[in-house]
Amino acid sequence: MHIALELLPLVTSDNLGNSGAGAGGLIGGLIGYVLFVAAVWPFLNKAGQPGWTALIPFVAAFFIVRAAGLSAWWTLLYFVPIVNIVFAIIVALRLGKGFGHGAVFSVFLLWLFALIGYFILSYSSNTYDRSRIV
Repeated sequence: MHIALELLPLVTSDNLGNSGAGAGGLIGGLIGYVLFVAAVWPFLNKAGQPGWTALIPFVAAFFIVRAAGLSAWWTLLYFVPIVNIVFAIIVALRLGKGFGHGAVFSVFLLWLFALIGYFILSYSSNTYDRSRIV
């Protein structure tokens, strides 16, 4: 009985007030997911990859790497610490080159602010040419 009285303050309504943070995180995550799909689906279509794969972000990563002119197996490098940063920059540079952009656009808008860069490439008149990636 004594232990139950000590645990009572842990289950009072004062400690249940953090449930709103979970709902906010869920809504924020859902908004982020919808923005990701809206940016990457047309990007993948322009790059000659199946756009529906944007619905599954992990699978989309394989096709983004393929659009960069690399084998999908290279996507596994995203799981290696430090190497993943270098690899993400390489993929961004190759994607930028495929759409006719330089290193500054690629690093800032396809690596650092990737969602903005994918929106720009998806909804602009830029065309993808795989022969630019060599």
